[in-house]
Amino acid sequence: MSMLDWDGYRTQLMAGIGELHELSPDTVAGYLTASGAGAKTQHLDAKTRELISLAVAVTTRCDGCISVHAKAALEHGARREEIAEALGVAVAMNAGAALVYSARALDALGEA
Repeated sequence: MSMLDWDGYRTQLMAGIGELHELSPDTVAGYLTASGAGAKTQHLDAKTRELISLAVAVTTRCDGCISVHAKAALEHGARREEIAEALGVAVAMNAGAALVYSARALDALGEA
């Protein structure tokens, strides 16, 4: 059983982005420019970019991003095991960030 109807959600999301494009075309165009910049340099292949995008989507807690980049990762040939490894990196980064901010919280205590 799936937690979400990801295909339906993605369709609804794209409709909302389409509406935003009609109302503010430069906003969506700016996003598309930034989103496509990496593909122009070709330093990373599309699968690797999608794996990174999916991991970042998890760390930023963006369901729409997860929906789009999970599908794209599969379309670019990512295997479930590769996706799981990328997600493991996301988990480690979140744990690392919590560790760093824990040190900051202790620093905020001062000499108490």
